[in-house]
Amino acid sequence: MIMAAEEVFWRNPKYHAFAQAIRTIPLRERDVKEAEERLRRFAPYIAKVFPETQPAHGIIESPLVRIPNMQRRLEKMFQTNIEGDLLLKCDSHLPISGSIKARGGIYEVLKHAEDLALANGMIAIGEDYAVMASEEFRQFFSRYSLVVGSTGNLGLSIGIIGAQLGFRVTVHMSADAKQWKKDLLRSKGVTVIEHLTDYNKVVEEARRQSAEDPTSYFIDDENSIHLFLGYAVAAFRLKKQLEDMNITVDETHPLFVYLPCGVGGGPGGVTFGLKLVYGDHVHCFFAEPTHSPCMLLGLMTGEHDRVSVQDFGLDNKTEADGLAVGRPSRLVGNMLENVISGVYTVDDSTLYRLLAAMVETEEIYLEPSALAGVAGPVRLFRDSAGQTYVEENDLKEKMKNAVHICWATGGSMVPKGVMEAYYREGMRIETMTGNCFSEGR
Repeated sequence: MIMAAEEVFWRNPKYHAFAQAIRTIPLRERDVKEAEERLRRFAPYIAKVFPETQPAHGIIESPLVRIPNMQRRLEKMFQTNIEGDLLLKCDSHLPISGSIKARGGIYEVLKHAEDLALANGMIAIGEDYAVMASEEFRQFFSRYSLVVGSTGNLGLSIGIIGAQLGFRVTVHMSADAKQWKKDLLRSKGVTVIEHLTDYNKVVEEARRQSAEDPTSYFIDDENSIHLFLGYAVAAFRLKKQLEDMNITVDETHPLFVYLPCGVGGGPGGVTFGLKLVYGDHVHCFFAEPTHSPCMLLGLMTGEHDRVSVQDFGLDNKTEADGLAVGRPSRLVGNMLENVISGVYTVDDSTLYRLLAAMVETEEIYLEPSALAGVAGPVRLFRDSAGQTYVEENDLKEKMKNAVHICWATGGSMVPKGVMEAYYREGMRIETMTGNCFSEGR
């Protein structure tokens, strides 16, 4: 079914209790807390140069919202009862760059900026980092460059924060990257190099170019611990959001989280952080396009980045541009092969149907890739492999108390005209299925 690009649900046979799984992971909670503290140090700077973050005092965070109307729509669309409550984590509306990549990407650039400033005596820990908004610092950072390979959203995050600090930024974009993302980066003064190849070859070329320049810093989406830790910080903030909503997560109140997956750094970091917070009470599933299931294939075979989707006859072509990755992260696959609960795949047509449904029911606008997580609860309850996972982990009697969080990874930066086209396509596909939404927009 995988090689036929059909939707599948795979439960991970190597999934272990977290106390056992963490023994093979070289990171600990202190590493995530250190990243969280670094982001706090930069908060005054962020608030100064990005006024939209001032209400949150320079902390880059997204809302967590209940989506009961969408839950009912999902049940109707797929004739499946979803036990528990459905929520949406709106990283689609993170300030600055409007995607989950604002977490890891911005964090790694800030860490590099701090390292340079400390090493050159420009600042000391404990001082007000808002001073980095000065022309003196911009001139200092302009002596250095940042290079990254991206399908789009990571490039946006690196480009926007890097250019704001004063770095010379080059973003190598794969063939599937959307034109509006390239245009936005160029408007920020970022150099965009377009390639006709897919993501993994683009990253390879970006890495090669960066290595030729001693002033260059390469942000490695495939293997960066710093990106990973930036994403992991989200879990500790999510814990507070759930507490503020009076939502309990414990042995009798399981938490299920559904995360769109490209190369794996974003969902991997979030999963690691959630496991640190909730241990075996949280169950994390990755979602991939049917034509680009690189993490699924890496985990199934145990070969991780040594295999690609092309090795299995798949073309890596999908409308979910942020997930169009042919080869998974070695770092994430190796570290989390005993931590990820499972992986499911979603067809592009399903993504568009869900996109239109989210607009119709909740008036929330997401890009296609961000809807991959929204399919998760349906697949858990509808697919036999999902129900087997529930039964094997002694969860069946607890599902009425479950909380399901779909991680929306991007969307707020999409131009209005492009988003309208996405919506129309979703409605067109829904009409063709004979299940057109009864209520109007």
